[in-house]
Amino acid sequence: MAQPHFEDQRKPILTQRAVMKLINLFGWRVPPFPDVEKAIVVGGPHTSNWDGVIGLSGAVALGLHARFLIKHDLFRGPMGWILRKLGGIPVNRARAGGVVGQAVRQLQGSDRLILVVTPEGTRSNASQWKTGFHRIAREAGVPIIVTVADYSRRELRFPLVLEATDDLAADLEQIYQCFAEVTPRHPEKLSAPVRERFLARNPE
Repeated sequence: MAQPHFEDQRKPILTQRAVMKLINLFGWRVPPFPDVEKAIVVGGPHTSNWDGVIGLSGAVALGLHARFLIKHDLFRGPMGWILRKLGGIPVNRARAGGVVGQAVRQLQGSDRLILVVTPEGTRSNASQWKTGFHRIAREAGVPIIVTVADYSRRELRFPLVLEATDDLAADLEQIYQCFAEVTPRHPEKLSAPVRERFLARNPE
């Protein structure tokens, strides 16, 4: 009975190595993830479907078991099983406390949980960000880890670990600047707050 258990332990490690080799084969690099048990991961800039592919591949390669929030009604039938296997957490927007409250409870009730959000909300020219992630981090007492995909350097990296403060604007500014320091796949599709800072760093 011991041998199958040993093999089961090895499978995730072998998968991580295989995915990391595949990432490297395409010329991308993924550094070690910050040493935390629980966090909100803010990923971006989001300008292409490839961003999600790169981010998900990086999570698998690092063995993060990252999770993300999805509307509960999408979990009906076979799709629910698939979404859960991919890391989806069902949330009911109509329930008391809303998405923020449900996410806080998930974090507080877990020993390990990396919750991924994309505050731009869309991959094309979002006018403003959704800031619920900041409230979740504050109420759950977990750090915000900024994750960026830099297409010029072909690197997925983690430039900032931020403890959320009472000053939302100041905290957002730090994240905006992190996003503006990298080259996205489609710069013309950057969200408005990031585009302004990206153009200031890269004048035509």
